Amino acid sequence: MASVIDVFARRIVGWRVSRSAWADFVRDALEQALHERRPFAGSGLVCHSDRGSQYVSIRYTERVAEAGIEPSVGSVGDTYD
Repeated sequence: MASVIDVFARRIVGWRVSRSAWADFVRDALEQALHERRPFAGSGLVCHSDRGSQYVSIRYTERVAEAGIEPSVGSVGDTYD
């Protein structure tokens, strides 16, 4: 399961469930969140994730940048991420 949480509103704004952990399924969750919240470039929005291969994939990071969102990834082995 992949979910996108709007921390300010404290609610899930995008989610997907898949039997496989391909980058496209986390990107679909991001697309749902973008459609739901409609952020604008320069709004200071940050997308934080762990260092999972899906979240650091080229397709996912390009889409985050295209949406005008600042990417953020946690440190390796950080359980408080």
